[in-house]
Amino acid sequence: MAKNTHTEQLDAGGVRPNRRRFVASATTLLVFSIVPRIANANSIVAVRTWPADEYTRVTLELDRELTSEHFTLDNPHRMVIDLNGITINSTLQDLVSKIRPNDPYISNVRVGQFKPDVVRLVLDLKQPIAPQVFTLKPIGEYKYRLVIDLYPRVARDPLLALQNADDSDPLASVLEQLAQSQPSVPVPTVTGQAAPPVVAATPPPAALPQVAPTAANRPILIALDPGHGGEDPGAIGPNGTREKDVVLQIAQRLKRLIDAQPNMRAYLTRDKDFFVPLGVRVQKARRVKADLFISIHADAWIKPSARGSSVYALSQTGATSTAASWLAKKENDADLVGGINIGTHNKQVAQVLLDLSTAAQINDSVRMGTGILSEIGKINRLHKRQVERAGFAVLKAPDIPSILIETAFISNPTEEQLLRSGSHQDKLARAMLSGIQDYFKSGAALAQHG
Repeated sequence: MAKNTHTEQLDAGGVRPNRRRFVASATTLLVFSIVPRIANANSIVAVRTWPADEYTRVTLELDRELTSEHFTLDNPHRMVIDLNGITINSTLQDLVSKIRPNDPYISNVRVGQFKPDVVRLVLDLKQPIAPQVFTLKPIGEYKYRLVIDLYPRVARDPLLALQNADDSDPLASVLEQLAQSQPSVPVPTVTGQAAPPVVAATPPPAALPQVAPTAANRPILIALDPGHGGEDPGAIGPNGTREKDVVLQIAQRLKRLIDAQPNMRAYLTRDKDFFVPLGVRVQKARRVKADLFISIHADAWIKPSARGSSVYALSQTGATSTAASWLAKKENDADLVGGINIGTHNKQVAQVLLDLSTAAQINDSVRMGTGILSEIGKINRLHKRQVERAGFAVLKAPDIPSILIETAFISNPTEEQLLRSGSHQDKLARAMLSGIQDYFKSGAALAQHG
């Protein structure tokens, strides 16, 4: 069978006879070279793929909602998706060319007209998966979407990923000890996934007694959260600059600066262009036992004249301004735009968003935010000269001081150009680092770190 052809005679991905309810015959799928036009048929208007280590997402955007069925097969690993009420068009055929060689989960995709009104997709897989398939209603610039998420069958543990990244670091052994003292925090999973293996520390040599992590010997860990990603581009500037891109670049610059400091490390909630639900961002920070959580964004407004940087903390009550309340709602809508299958995510992850942070945690957040805002004010105009507060879902880690930084207004042509500049991104990252360092010069800050 020819590989990577757009419309081909499919073998149903090797469908076994007991799967005949999905196939036209036990041996082949018939592809119709001439397919009759179906009254009121759906039409695929866009296809997108978002490969990442954590999971790969495939999105089909349509002018109408459709129904689908799917199943998986082993030896070799495949996933079959039947799309009802559509016929093949050039947009759907483009899905074949969108599969990237470095995709951790998909090696190839085959597309065929299984029945006059059913298109079959066969995804050839690189590893066992726990698939999630769901639909999304129109929102923002998007029409109806069918989302196919391919998660690994064994969930990835953020703490294990952090340790593996630091294998060559002199502080790796301290991180390993941290894993042993880590409280039982659930790792985000979806239906069909197995829990990750328990992180096991290598016993220390008998002559070197194990020392529990303390403020004096374990690295300060900063969770950096680049906003948006994947299906959710965030705000878009007048020249097409996407918020999700520039905030990831700023976070990566800040991570390099933090990692270069003695006894300080950074962890990214996303390191590539993929979507992370708000609750999972919080859960990741808690899993690695971060000392601070900093969510990085770029603001936007209907008038291009708005400009300046702002810092926000969580409010247990009302927002400190109408603008703060509006911004919190906009940021909290990220799950709707990015696309989350609410019914299948670990209920314990969703519960994080319901936890109320303590007054002490919010006070620490405001104090940290005030310092960072002061430093950013040295290199950029401030939109708000004090830390604003509102009900941001991504700041609801009850045990981690957390702030959200709006670096600039991407809707302002001048500030959009600055956000695209590597030198300005570096200035923003250095200002944030200075604010973080000032915060940890306080004994009160180190008390909760220990």
